[in-house]
Amino acid sequence: MEDLDTPRIMAGAADNILRTLGRFGLHSDETVLYQSQRTAAYQEALHLLQHSGVTYPCACSRSETADSVVHGIEGLIYPGTCRNGYTPHKQARTTRVRTDSQLIAFNDGLQGRITQSLEKEIGDFVVLRADGIFAYQLAVVVDDSFQDITHVVRGADLLDSTPRQIYLQRLLNLFTPNYIHLPIAVNAQGEKLSKQTLAASVDSSQPVATLLRVLKFLRQNPPAALDGEDLPVIWRWAITNWRSENLGGIKTLPAD
Repeated sequence: MEDLDTPRIMAGAADNILRTLGRFGLHSDETVLYQSQRTAAYQEALHLLQHSGVTYPCACSRSETADSVVHGIEGLIYPGTCRNGYTPHKQARTTRVRTDSQLIAFNDGLQGRITQSLEKEIGDFVVLRADGIFAYQLAVVVDDSFQDITHVVRGADLLDSTPRQIYLQRLLNLFTPNYIHLPIAVNAQGEKLSKQTLAASVDSSQPVATLLRVLKFLRQNPPAALDGEDLPVIWRWAITNWRSENLGGIKTLPAD
C-alpha cells in the first residue's frame, strides 16, 4: 500500500481500496505491506547509496530548481547546482542520486524497447524529500525486492519512472523485474482519470458488469455469454484468453 505521502493520505482510503479489490475477487496472496511502516528499510537502502558515493545533499529550493532552462520528459531538469557541494550559508533540503550518461534500456511487455538517458532526460533525482519522506522511486524498488516481485504490471503513466527504478536496482544490486505498462484511461482532454480530474470512483456495486466493461476497454473482447456469470468464471476466461498484442504500443485509451 503506497501510503508514504502521509500529509495527503485520506483516512480510510487504504481500507476502501482493499474492500474494492475484494469486491472484484482480487485478494492478496500475502500480508499487505504498508510503505508508511517500512521507513527503516528505505533508510537502510539510502545509507547504502550514500556509502557508495552516488548521492549528495541538495540545498536548492523548488523556486531555485525552477530556474533551470533545460526541459526533460517530466518537466525541468535539475541543473546539478549542488553536485559538488553547496554554499555554507545554506542548509541541505533533499538527497539526490547522481545520474550518468549510461543509457538505461529495457523491453516492456506491451510498449516494446524503451531507452532513456537519465542524465539528459531526467537529471539527478530526489530519493529523500525536504519533508523527510522517502521518494516513491526508492521505496518501490526496495519493496519489489523485499517481496520477490518478478513481474510489474501498471499504468503507462509510470513508464518514464521505470529507468530510474532500474538504475536504483543496479546501484543496490537488486533484481530487475519484467515490466508491462498498460494503457491508462483518459478523458476528452487527454488527462488521466483521477481524483485531480474529478473522475468518478470505481463502481463496485455491480462487479461483474464493471469487470466486463474493463475487459472490453482493454480490448480483450469478452463474449456475450459471460454476461451474468460469476466472478471466478470471468477471471478464468480473462486469464486464459488474455491477448497482450491487442494493446501493443498503446499508452492511452479514451474512457467511454
